[in-house]
Amino acid sequence: MQNQSFVNEFILLGLSQNTKVEKILFVVFLLIYFVTIWGNMIIVVTIIYSSSLLTYPMYFFLIFLSLLDACTSSTVTPKMIADFFYERKTISFEYCMIQLFAIHFFTGTEVIVLTAMAYDRYVAICKPLHYTSIMTRRLCSILVAISWAGGFLHSIIQITFTLQLPFCGPNVIDHFMCDLFPLLKLACTDTHIFVILVFANSGSICIIIFSILLISYAVILYSLRAHNSEGRLKALSTCGSHITVVLLFFVSCILIYARPTSAFSSEKNALVFATIMTPFVNPMVYTFRNKEMKNAIRKMWRRLIMLSGDY
Repeated sequence: MQNQSFVNEFILLGLSQNTKVEKILFVVFLLIYFVTIWGNMIIVVTIIYSSSLLTYPMYFFLIFLSLLDACTSSTVTPKMIADFFYERKTISFEYCMIQLFAIHFFTGTEVIVLTAMAYDRYVAICKPLHYTSIMTRRLCSILVAISWAGGFLHSIIQITFTLQLPFCGPNVIDHFMCDLFPLLKLACTDTHIFVILVFANSGSICIIIFSILLISYAVILYSLRAHNSEGRLKALSTCGSHITVVLLFFVSCILIYARPTSAFSSEKNALVFATIMTPFVNPMVYTFRNKEMKNAIRKMWRRLIMLSGDY
């Protein structure tokens, strides 16, 4: 089916039509965006600066997770913040497709990175004697490359069938961004087959990988019985951070995409959580619950203060 779109732009209704509420939301989301970028970049810089952390696969993966979180938030939040100033919020058809591609590319990649991090924890706790021989830098690089390739494949599939949809009439999206289900509601064609495709490409992937991650962490927690109390607490602290991030990300993902219909009244709230709040919370989870990260951040700041004092 050829694309018969006659729509040049879409009108976004945003999170609220109340101007007073929008002013409050502007301040809230501006602060959230600033903390998100600052927090994730602090993690990236700290790990790169600390050569000891960079030798561990977990922190190697954490660099990419933080970059993905920063990119995910930047795909959505700046446009949403800017729209709080306008009564009529518009987005061009081309930018809408770019935003759709970008958000699924970054989140699709993040799904695989989280899986790689879970595998790293499994090997570290369940096969500690073979950890260094299994989790080599070459394997870590391959897993990261697979993550980017998987995210790209997932996103290109989404954008390909979205571009086949004809948009010839209504162009008002009851949302703050372009996403699959809001666009399906505007298509001038029967979208039942497209809803199934969304579930197959997004929803089922979320459910399958989430199930795999839950099973892997259950195996890890079960194996901790054989460790001493000190090793158990350290492993629980690390795995606790990962499980928190996984729950935050995948519950929102499943609520949005793992359903047989495009009707979901709380979709905007769930997407705010998946694309804005999760990248905001992740840096706190990985720093506040991690002694190595906190020590590395303190050392880096002391070093920066000493250097600035020399000038």
